[in-house]
Amino acid sequence: MRVKQYTNNPKACVYFYDKRFFKGVMLRGTMSVLQDRETKEMIWKDGDEMYYPKGVTDPDYCVLRFTAHNGRYYSHFKSENFEVE
Repeated sequence: MRVKQYTNNPKACVYFYDKRFFKGVMLRGTMSVLQDRETKEMIWKDGDEMYYPKGVTDPDYCVLRFTAHNGRYYSHFKSENFEVE
C-alpha cells in the first residue's frame, strides 16, 4: 500500500521523538522506491525469507530511501525550522 502511495506521490515525513527529554525532530522530504537487485541485496539479511519467501527476487520486496530536504527540531517547548544541505 505505501509503496504505491510513494510511487504516485513521493512526499514523505519522518518523525523521531525522545520522551525522556521531550525533544524531537521532524524531517520532510521525498521517498524513493528502489527495486534494483543490487540495492535489495545490499540490505538483505539472513532470516528475511520469513517475510519474503522468494528471497531478494520476491516481487513484494523493495527498498524505501528517504531523502530529507528540511525539518523542524523541538526542544524545551520551542521549535526551530532548518534546511538540509
